[in-house]
Amino acid sequence: MDSPFDVLGVDEDASEGEIKRAYRERVKDAHPDQGGSAAEFQLVRAAYERVTSDDAESSTDVATEAGFESEPAGYDVGQDRDFRPWEESHVEYLNYAVLDDHGWALDDEDLFERAAAAGLDPVNHGEFDVQPGESLLEAAEDRGFAWPYACRGGACANCAVVVVEGDLSQPTDHILSPELVARDIRLSCNGIPATEEMQVVYNVKHLPELEDLRLPPYPFELAHADD
Repeated sequence: MDSPFDVLGVDEDASEGEIKRAYRERVKDAHPDQGGSAAEFQLVRAAYERVTSDDAESSTDVATEAGFESEPAGYDVGQDRDFRPWEESHVEYLNYAVLDDHGWALDDEDLFERAAAAGLDPVNHGEFDVQPGESLLEAAEDRGFAWPYACRGGACANCAVVVVEGDLSQPTDHILSPELVARDIRLSCNGIPATEEMQVVYNVKHLPELEDLRLPPYPFELAHADD
């Protein structure tokens, strides 16, 4: 039987910091792009959830708790999403990759006014609605946009956005420090809009402080490697 501590490779008396570091290393190794599998990734995530909960000593096998006995098709972030009764949210977005081209900065008070006046193409600037319970990344994908992501499990910063206006609920986040959260950096993979109106800058994974929090790239990042 796999205990959650064995899955993470930590002692039962490991500190919170040791557990978090072990989780980050294990989830990177378990990632399919690193030779792992969806099943292994899900097992590691289930172990971390158990260890950081009040049920770490449960006798239930962590693989059984993860909900599979053989490899699943993939990990669905919707399985443990924190659904909220918010009405449809309206999101205005801007691609971080175009800021340097126009001499803009993230902290410009009129950033979105400038973007609206610049006539940017829909990939770089526009608006869409997000349905209740839908993550920001899902909403972008459902409308034909290829925003960057990797794990979809809150364990990397590939999908990070900066929330300029409004609020993005973050039910699962194992990667962002309190300092990054205080700077309104969130994860779009499972972040759910919690206000009627939002403005976000997406594709901010290239911020220096997020460099060590990324996983191997998915197709968007390969196609836009020079952005």
